[in-house]
Amino acid sequence: MAQPFKDATAICKTIMRNGYDAYVINAVLQEKALDKAAPELDVATDAPLAEIQKLFPQSEAYAEDGAFARLQSGDTILYLYPADTADASHPEESVARLTSRLIARLTAKGLLPPHQACPYMPHQVEDHDGFADLSSGEVRLNGIPDEAIRQNYLRAVRALRFSANYNIPVEPNTFMAILRASRRIMDYVSVKDIMDEWRKVEAENMADFVERLYDTMILHWFLPEVATLARIKITSDDGVEYTLFEQTLAVMRHYPEELPYDWYGTLACLFHDVGKLHTAQYAGGDLHFYQHHQVGAKVTRKILSRLGFPPDETDLVCNLVRGHMHFHFMLTDRGIRRFRALDQYPRLIEMARADIKSVGGTYKEFNHNMKMLERTETPEEMLEPLLNGAQIMQLLSLKPGPAVGLIRDALLKAQISGDVASREDAERFVRAYWDKQGLH
Repeated sequence: MAQPFKDATAICKTIMRNGYDAYVINAVLQEKALDKAAPELDVATDAPLAEIQKLFPQSEAYAEDGAFARLQSGDTILYLYPADTADASHPEESVARLTSRLIARLTAKGLLPPHQACPYMPHQVEDHDGFADLSSGEVRLNGIPDEAIRQNYLRAVRALRFSANYNIPVEPNTFMAILRASRRIMDYVSVKDIMDEWRKVEAENMADFVERLYDTMILHWFLPEVATLARIKITSDDGVEYTLFEQTLAVMRHYPEELPYDWYGTLACLFHDVGKLHTAQYAGGDLHFYQHHQVGAKVTRKILSRLGFPPDETDLVCNLVRGHMHFHFMLTDRGIRRFRALDQYPRLIEMARADIKSVGGTYKEFNHNMKMLERTETPEEMLEPLLNGAQIMQLLSLKPGPAVGLIRDALLKAQISGDVASREDAERFVRAYWDKQGLH
């Protein structure tokens, strides 16, 4: 990765650690248009200007070509653009493919025209009707399986539900009949009836159910957005290759380990990476999925609307998909408090934990955030002492040294315990502590 992109990535990570989104806009085209002598890159973020200026004092307001801020990182000048966070916008629009500055640079270099890069049956009353006794240890349709399915195509989905919930295999001929009927299921069975079956699948068994839908090709017709993830391959740092669909199933299996019976949380895990199909792009030889959580929430809303989910359930799942990346970044005090304010933050924590488990990832950021989460029980104003190190040194006529840090920590503990509540209290405490401890 070229140094300008490393500089931009470092800025984006700092923004994301503080609870906002940030990404390099269309890294592929920006790499082509980059002027190595005077590198400039465009970045999108939902952080407001005031927050940017707190995080980067060297930044300045900028109101040209749609950008709102400009800052320098190393030799690279970064122009910050507002990221699209509107729920109703088209998913591909939210990736912010082009800016007017990028168009100008592409045109000046005589590269590809910019527009080429931015093209922009009846429900059965008796569940087990038509099925052999499940005590046989397998799910089997009575009689000729193809005929049994033709009598009621919903039996194909029900067979997979039985198989997942009871953890027993589908009898081979029944499986083949379901596979042959996969396309006709969508012709004859209503979405409502399919979802009625799905809702009877336990959260702990949902990954197995989805895997069986995929194996029988039903998922390809019913949820092509999810099935397509099986065609996107990732290679881990230790050389293990896996598909996004395989990882999705692994996340769905791990999530209920900490939050059992959470059907909606597990459903959100199914859709948590669905935005990666829309955001996948190669840059610097690596595959990236910038903003897949934001785009994924939009795609999920479209899917759940098609499946007939009520608005409150749709909002819940979409918010989980949108927020599932928050806990993956090492959050600051400000960032963790923004995270804690989210209604569904316990579910988001477990989605992050399941995601890490699914790929054998590192818990460094996760463990840091869990410790930081404990600090949110303390009022924000109590996280800093009323007297800083310089003020303590001035008060006691001290020179810099370890004693200053000890006094500062003691003062903060006294504030948290309620023994110190004002500047005057703090000065009295510091003098008394200094005399009592005999640090001089």
